[in-house]
Amino acid sequence: MPYTTEEGGRLNNFAREPKIYKAEIPSDGQKRNYVILGITATILVSALIFVAFSVSALG
Repeated sequence: MPYTTEEGGRLNNFAREPKIYKAEIPSDGQKRNYVILGITATILVSALIFVAFSVSALG
């Protein structure tokens, strides 16, 4: 583990730094999957809101 000695003889322990890498541009298939997941999530949330309003109108 990487220790450093500060003034007065105190030891300081630092965390190990993670390896840095550059993000890659998503492929066309990944972009299509993101769009499909977004549309599915929007439909699901809209349906849940509709059901909530429908049930609250009954009471």
